[in-house]
Amino acid sequence: MTSARCSILMSANVKEVKMLPISAAAVSLLVAWIYPSYALYFHIGETEKKCFIEEIPDETMVIGKYRTQLWDKQTTSFLPSTPGLGMHVEIKDPDTKIILSRQYGSEGRFTFTSHTPGEHQICLHSNSTKMALFAGGKLRVHLDIQVGEHTNNYPEIAAKDKLTELQ
Repeated sequence: MTSARCSILMSANVKEVKMLPISAAAVSLLVAWIYPSYALYFHIGETEKKCFIEEIPDETMVIGKYRTQLWDKQTTSFLPSTPGLGMHVEIKDPDTKIILSRQYGSEGRFTFTSHTPGEHQICLHSNSTKMALFAGGKLRVHLDIQVGEHTNNYPEIAAKDKLTELQ
C-alpha cells in the first residue's frame, strides 16, 4: 500500500515533530473535496431532456463524461446500451448562446471552455426512436462533470510552454 508522510505539530511546546502516515485514499478524498467535480446518474424517457445548471467562471475548461444503460424488463435491471443508442449534448452560456451542440454515442466525453462567467446550461437527451429502442422503457445516464484546475494536464501544458519559449 502506498502512503505519504505528513508532519503534524502536536503542541507549541513539542520539540520533535511526529510523522504520521496518510493513506492514498485520504489524499484522494482531500483532492476531491478541494476541486469541484460531481458524478451522478439520472433516468430519462425516450423524448425527455435533462438539463443541469453549472456556475462556471470565464476561461474555465469543463469536461463531461457520460455512459448510458437501458432498462431490461426481463432481468429487471439496467444493462449496457446498444451501440446504436446515442446522446445529444447541448451547452448554452449565460447569454443562452449555444457553445456546443453535438451527437455522441452511448458512452462519451465532451469538453468546452467557458468564455463568459455565470450559469451555463448542460442538456442531454437520447437520439432514440420508439421502434429502435424503448417502447416505454427507461434509460439511465451516468454523468461526471469536472470543472476547473483538475481538468488541466499540467505536464502537457508545461511541454507546450517550453516549446513556445524555444520558438
